[in-house]
Amino acid sequence: MAEQQRDVIEVLEHDHREVEQMFGELESLRGASTDEAKSRRKEVTDQVTIELVRHSVAEEVLVYPKVEDKVSAEEAEHARKEHAEAEQTLKRLEKLDPDDSGFDDELATLMGEIRHHIEDEESEMFADMRRVIDHDELRTLGARVEAFKKVAPTRPHPRVSNEPLPRTAAGGPASLFDRMRDLATGRGSDD
Repeated sequence: MAEQQRDVIEVLEHDHREVEQMFGELESLRGASTDEAKSRRKEVTDQVTIELVRHSVAEEVLVYPKVEDKVSAEEAEHARKEHAEAEQTLKRLEKLDPDDSGFDDELATLMGEIRHHIEDEESEMFADMRRVIDHDELRTLGARVEAFKKVAPTRPHPRVSNEPLPRTAAGGPASLFDRMRDLATGRGSDD
Protein backbone atom coordinates (compact mmCIF):
# COMPACT_ATOMS: atom_id res chain seq x y z
CA MET A 1 0.00 0.00 0.00
CA ALA A 2 1.29 3.44 -0.87
CA GLU A 3 2.90 5.33 2.00
CA GLN A 4 0.82 8.43 1.21
CA GLN A 5 -2.48 6.64 1.86
CA ARG A 6 -4.40 8.59 4.47
CA ASP A 7 -5.56 6.63 7.48
CA VAL A 8 -9.28 6.24 8.12
CA ILE A 9 -9.36 9.02 10.69
CA GLU A 10 -7.74 11.47 8.25
CA VAL A 11 -10.26 10.43 5.57
CA LEU A 12 -13.23 10.91 7.90
CA GLU A 13 -11.94 14.21 9.29
CA HIS A 14 -11.47 15.48 5.72
CA ASP A 15 -15.11 14.57 5.03
CA HIS A 16 -16.14 16.45 8.19
CA ARG A 17 -14.30 19.60 7.03
CA GLU A 18 -15.95 19.41 3.58
CA VAL A 19 -19.40 19.14 5.15
CA GLU A 20 -18.63 22.05 7.49
CA GLN A 21 -17.62 24.14 4.46
CA MET A 22 -20.93 23.33 2.77
CA PHE A 23 -22.81 24.16 6.00
CA GLY A 24 -21.04 27.53 6.07
CA GLU A 25 -22.16 28.26 2.53
CA LEU A 26 -25.73 27.21 3.37
CA GLU A 27 -25.73 29.50 6.41
CA SER A 28 -24.50 32.41 4.28
CA LEU A 29 -27.38 31.80 1.86
CA ARG A 30 -30.08 31.65 4.56
CA GLY A 31 -32.90 34.04 3.76
CA ALA A 32 -31.70 34.40 0.17
CA SER A 33 -34.37 35.85 -2.07
CA THR A 34 -32.92 35.70 -5.58
CA ASP A 35 -33.69 32.68 -7.74
CA GLU A 36 -29.95 32.15 -8.25
CA ALA A 37 -29.27 32.05 -4.49
CA LYS A 38 -32.24 29.72 -3.88
CA SER A 39 -31.03 27.43 -6.64
CA ARG A 40 -27.52 27.40 -5.15
CA ARG A 41 -28.97 26.63 -1.73
CA LYS A 42 -30.81 23.59 -3.12
CA GLU A 43 -27.67 22.52 -5.01
CA VAL A 44 -25.50 22.70 -1.87
CA THR A 45 -28.17 20.92 0.19
CA ASP A 46 -28.12 18.09 -2.35
CA GLN A 47 -24.29 17.98 -2.19
CA VAL A 48 -24.41 17.81 1.61
CA THR A 49 -26.92 14.97 1.43
CA ILE A 50 -24.80 12.98 -1.02
CA GLU A 51 -21.63 13.44 1.04
CA LEU A 52 -23.30 12.68 4.36
CA VAL A 53 -24.96 9.50 3.07
CA ARG A 54 -21.76 8.20 1.46
CA HIS A 55 -19.78 8.99 4.60
CA SER A 56 -22.37 7.50 6.95
CA VAL A 57 -22.83 4.26 5.05
CA ALA A 58 -19.06 3.79 4.80
CA GLU A 59 -18.77 4.29 8.55
CA GLU A 60 -21.64 1.91 9.27
CA VAL A 61 -20.34 -0.86 7.02
CA LEU A 62 -16.58 -0.54 7.60
CA VAL A 63 -15.66 1.64 10.57
CA TYR A 64 -18.24 1.00 13.28
CA PRO A 65 -17.82 -2.80 13.21
CA LYS A 66 -14.08 -2.23 13.81
CA VAL A 67 -14.87 0.25 16.61
CA GLU A 68 -17.33 -2.25 18.10
CA ASP A 69 -14.73 -5.02 17.97
CA LYS A 70 -11.63 -3.13 19.11
CA VAL A 71 -12.74 0.02 20.91
CA SER A 72 -16.26 0.12 22.38
CA ALA A 73 -19.62 -1.35 21.42
CA GLU A 74 -21.28 1.58 23.21
CA GLU A 75 -19.42 4.16 21.10
CA ALA A 76 -20.39 2.36 17.88
CA GLU A 77 -24.04 2.08 18.93
CA HIS A 78 -24.17 5.75 19.95
CA ALA A 79 -22.77 6.77 16.54
CA ARG A 80 -25.31 4.56 14.74
CA LYS A 81 -28.16 6.20 16.68
CA GLU A 82 -26.88 9.65 15.72
CA HIS A 83 -26.72 8.55 12.07
CA ALA A 84 -30.31 7.26 12.23
CA GLU A 85 -31.54 10.60 13.58
CA ALA A 86 -29.66 12.58 10.92
CA GLU A 87 -30.92 10.26 8.19
CA GLN A 88 -34.53 10.94 9.23
CA THR A 89 -33.80 14.67 9.02
CA LEU A 90 -32.14 14.25 5.61
CA LYS A 91 -35.21 12.38 4.34
CA ARG A 92 -37.53 15.17 5.50
CA LEU A 93 -35.20 17.82 4.06
CA GLU A 94 -35.00 16.00 0.73
CA LYS A 95 -38.76 16.53 0.24
CA LEU A 96 -38.54 20.31 0.76
CA ASP A 97 -37.59 23.19 -1.49
CA PRO A 98 -35.69 26.18 -0.08
CA ASP A 99 -38.96 28.18 -0.37
CA ASP A 100 -40.87 25.75 1.90
CA SER A 101 -41.58 27.04 5.40
CA GLY A 102 -39.93 24.08 7.14
CA PHE A 103 -36.74 24.05 5.06
CA ASP A 104 -34.69 26.37 7.30
CA ASP A 105 -35.79 24.52 10.44
CA GLU A 106 -34.91 21.09 9.01
CA LEU A 107 -31.58 22.40 7.74
CA ALA A 108 -30.78 23.87 11.16
CA THR A 109 -31.75 20.56 12.79
CA LEU A 110 -29.47 18.66 10.41
CA MET A 111 -26.53 21.00 11.03
CA GLY A 112 -26.97 20.65 14.78
CA GLU A 113 -27.15 16.86 14.59
CA ILE A 114 -24.11 16.56 12.33
CA ARG A 115 -22.01 19.05 14.28
CA HIS A 116 -22.77 17.17 17.50
CA HIS A 117 -21.89 13.87 15.81
CA ILE A 118 -18.61 15.27 14.45
CA GLU A 119 -17.71 16.54 17.92
CA ASP A 120 -18.43 13.11 19.44
CA GLU A 121 -16.35 11.29 16.84
CA GLU A 122 -13.41 13.68 16.82
CA SER A 123 -13.18 14.18 20.59
CA GLU A 124 -13.79 10.57 21.66
CA MET A 125 -14.05 7.81 19.06
CA PHE A 126 -11.11 8.83 16.87
CA ALA A 127 -8.79 9.24 19.87
CA ASP A 128 -9.84 5.80 21.11
CA MET A 129 -9.27 4.30 17.66
CA ARG A 130 -5.74 5.78 17.46
CA ARG A 131 -4.96 4.33 20.88
CA VAL A 132 -6.00 0.72 20.13
CA ILE A 133 -5.77 0.21 16.35
CA ASP A 134 -2.32 0.13 14.74
CA HIS A 135 -1.38 2.64 12.05
CA ASP A 136 -1.20 0.12 9.19
CA GLU A 137 -4.69 -1.13 9.96
CA LEU A 138 -5.99 2.45 10.11
CA ARG A 139 -4.41 3.14 6.69
CA THR A 140 -5.88 -0.03 5.21
CA LEU A 141 -9.28 0.95 6.58
CA GLY A 142 -8.81 4.44 5.11
CA ALA A 143 -8.26 2.95 1.64
CA ARG A 144 -11.37 0.78 2.03
CA VAL A 145 -13.50 3.72 3.13
CA GLU A 146 -12.33 5.84 0.18
CA ALA A 147 -13.10 3.03 -2.28
CA PHE A 148 -16.41 2.19 -0.64
CA LYS A 149 -17.65 5.78 -0.81
CA LYS A 150 -17.34 5.59 -4.61
CA VAL A 151 -20.07 2.93 -4.76
CA ALA A 152 -22.14 3.91 -1.70
CA PRO A 153 -25.73 5.16 -1.93
CA THR A 154 -26.22 8.88 -2.34
CA ARG A 155 -29.72 9.29 -0.86
CA PRO A 156 -31.02 8.70 2.65
CA HIS A 157 -32.76 5.38 3.31
CA PRO A 158 -33.90 5.67 6.92
CA ARG A 159 -35.96 2.46 6.76
CA VAL A 160 -32.84 0.39 6.12
CA SER A 161 -31.16 -0.69 9.35
CA ASN A 162 -27.82 1.03 9.84
CA GLU A 163 -26.14 -2.25 10.65
CA PRO A 164 -23.46 -3.36 8.13
CA LEU A 165 -25.28 -6.20 6.34
CA PRO A 166 -28.59 -4.43 5.60
CA ARG A 167 -26.71 -1.30 4.51
CA THR A 168 -24.57 -3.28 2.12
CA ALA A 169 -27.49 -5.33 0.77
CA ALA A 170 -29.53 -2.20 0.07
CA GLY A 171 -26.72 -0.80 -2.06
CA GLY A 172 -27.84 -2.17 -5.41
CA PRO A 173 -27.69 -5.19 -7.69
CA ALA A 174 -25.90 -8.37 -6.74
CA SER A 175 -22.60 -7.47 -8.42
CA LEU A 176 -22.43 -4.18 -6.56
CA PHE A 177 -23.38 -5.98 -3.35
CA ASP A 178 -20.58 -8.48 -3.89
CA ARG A 179 -17.96 -5.78 -4.53
CA MET A 180 -18.97 -3.85 -1.41
CA ARG A 181 -19.03 -6.99 0.71
CA ASP A 182 -15.59 -7.96 -0.58
CA LEU A 183 -14.36 -4.47 0.17
CA ALA A 184 -15.82 -4.53 3.68
CA THR A 185 -14.22 -7.88 4.49
CA GLY A 186 -10.96 -7.35 2.60
CA ARG A 187 -11.70 -10.43 0.46
CA GLY A 188 -9.68 -10.28 -2.78
CA SER A 189 -7.49 -7.38 -1.60
CA ASP A 190 -3.70 -7.39 -1.50
CA ASP A 191 -3.43 -6.91 2.28
